[in-house]
Amino acid sequence: MLLALHTPLTLSLSLLALSSLAFSSSSTSASSVSSPGLDTLGATSIFDLDTETTFKHVKREHKHSKRALGAAWTGTSSLERAGVTGVGAMQASVVGPDQILLFDKAENNPLIAKNGKSAWGSIYTISTGKVRALNRKTNSFCAGGGWLSNGTLVSTGGNPVQSYMNDAAGNGLDAIRLFTPCDDDKCDVYENPSRIRLTSARWYPSTVRLEDGSLLIMGGMVAGGFNNAESTDNPTFEFFPPKNNGLQFYSKFLHARRIARRTASLTDTDDTHPQALNSNLFPIAYLLPDGNVFVAANRIAMIYNWKTNTERRVPGIPNGVTVTYPASAANTLLPLTIANNWTPEVLICGGTPSSVNLDGNPAKLSSAGPTSKQCIRMVLNSAGIKKGWAVEQMAEGRVMSDALLMPDGKVLIINGAKNGIAGYGNVPNSIGASNARNPIFRPTLYDPVAKAGSRFSTNFPSSKIERLYHSSATLIPDGRIFIAGSNPNDAVSTTTYKTRFQVEMLSPPYKSLTQPNFYNAPSNLLYGKTYTIGINVLASAKVITAVIMDLGYSTHGVHMNSRLVELVVERTAKHKLQITAPKNAARFQPGWAWLWVLADGVPSETSIRVMVGTGADPPSSAYASKNLLAKTKGA
Repeated sequence: MLLALHTPLTLSLSLLALSSLAFSSSSTSASSVSSPGLDTLGATSIFDLDTETTFKHVKREHKHSKRALGAAWTGTSSLERAGVTGVGAMQASVVGPDQILLFDKAENNPLIAKNGKSAWGSIYTISTGKVRALNRKTNSFCAGGGWLSNGTLVSTGGNPVQSYMNDAAGNGLDAIRLFTPCDDDKCDVYENPSRIRLTSARWYPSTVRLEDGSLLIMGGMVAGGFNNAESTDNPTFEFFPPKNNGLQFYSKFLHARRIARRTASLTDTDDTHPQALNSNLFPIAYLLPDGNVFVAANRIAMIYNWKTNTERRVPGIPNGVTVTYPASAANTLLPLTIANNWTPEVLICGGTPSSVNLDGNPAKLSSAGPTSKQCIRMVLNSAGIKKGWAVEQMAEGRVMSDALLMPDGKVLIINGAKNGIAGYGNVPNSIGASNARNPIFRPTLYDPVAKAGSRFSTNFPSSKIERLYHSSATLIPDGRIFIAGSNPNDAVSTTTYKTRFQVEMLSPPYKSLTQPNFYNAPSNLLYGKTYTIGINVLASAKVITAVIMDLGYSTHGVHMNSRLVELVVERTAKHKLQITAPKNAARFQPGWAWLWVLADGVPSETSIRVMVGTGADPPSSAYASKNLLAKTKGA
């Protein structure tokens, strides 16, 4: 028995529950509004300054000089307004060639859902700037997310009912939400906590796409609060769809506690001096090409074997910097390329220095507190781990920034603040309600293959809109960067650092250049198989490359599952290019990917979505699903 998810991509019933109930995601119609239409709320509305009509023709440009960052970054970049989101853009994920899914906490947003209440989810259409409401059931406040092998997006965890903000939302702590993209604007989110739920409450969890097409879900809190603590910690892993007995399993790493007294003989990598608690929320996690998972939390890191449930500690974060919430450092897995033989290397930039005690009383913290300038990277093989972290310095300290992989392998670091910490309403000298101040309005570009000392460039136009707590950003299929959100407030607010609904689009310099294009791309990339596509490139082009990307699930400065893998290519004719799919599912997991072709480092005008693998359901177990429902009560 299959559950119809509106598209041919289906999710086996056995992995959800032992029931004959079928559903269609199109059975719930979705509300739709044009973003300029939000100003019909009236001139006295608290949303008045966030309508597209206010900013319709604002555009900022910056000329880039020729420099060591390559042809793609020589030219003119521009930043312009592009409508509004209708809901807070706390979480963002590209779900189609022209669509971005946005999830917020359940609050008093201007966009209205079918039930007449404020929506807390929307689909933003890139080409038109229009938004349509998603009809949600559970509170997705600080949820995680990732994709399954069959093309279904999964949202995990959230927060309890907060009826003073929005009385339409149910408890989201153990929620699982499913969304399968469609082309007709009829698909919606499926939620049924009585049949599909997590094993336990998770606020601020992370997800990892695994090579079998399922998700590994980790960490979080079982209840709300400024930071984690022994009493609220959920130091466990679980799978979706459920595996084995369907239940969660313990992680010593995530449960690591501080000892009462530091001694000079202890280091960040000693098991006798663990530091995951308290600041272990939204763990940094990436699947490695050998099938293991890299995880970092607070000041420590490990390699995790999910098949044997084995944890192996690796060198901790240098200089005592905390990198996970509420320190919220930007991070990404660097590109897996032919040149580096697809060897994994992780990059983590910013966070909170050791001088700030995040595990103590938040009343002693400050919105003016320092942030870290540190950028660190480590090759995640035996030799690289033995060598440890390489340390660099950014131009300024950052917290709550996003690290976006670009099609040419550069990393764009965007959003965030120079001072303070993530969150709101906790420090005594908050700005409005924000725990942070001094927004960073200008992006920084990082070139991982440039010579040390010349990897950073800040030669970009600056925004006039702060992007602080609960902001998001993502690369989109046409190569621009979608920037939205910011709401360091308990609910929608007009205080200093108010709720932001405006969308900005950053066009990198390569959008002002002559870009290649390609056609006749395959719908599927089967592992190890070779395909021929058509290309149009400048006659002067010498080097043609191709990459596939997971654009990630963006929230709180974490881009869950963000990934770039270079493909082996051969140009067989003037307009023909052979591309070879990754050799296995650990190099690039089964499911959706975005294919790009580059000519001398300049990305194609747009990317094309392809299914890596067959698009089959991830493995599921009727016993595991049944046991999960029997052994857990639900929120």
